Amino acid sequence: MTENRIVYISHAPVELYKVLKFENLVSSGGEAKHMIADGLVRVNGRVETRKRKKILPGDVIEIYDMCLEIQMDTN
Repeated sequence: MTENRIVYISHAPVELYKVLKFENLVSSGGEAKHMIADGLVRVNGRVETRKRKKILPGDVIEIYDMCLEIQMDTN
């Protein structure tokens, strides 16, 4: 079963590996970079291997059985 989560960012763009790290889906930035390089992360339905891929509001990141929807924090 896929878990959906909304992730609020305070500025855009943000690098893909940082989103994974800040959401505690990995224990370090290095681990995030390895997972991305190994093709284990999808952005907007496509496998993404660029560690520094710029993530914007509206993007959807899939990792494990999680789906992260990126939204801008308006507060």
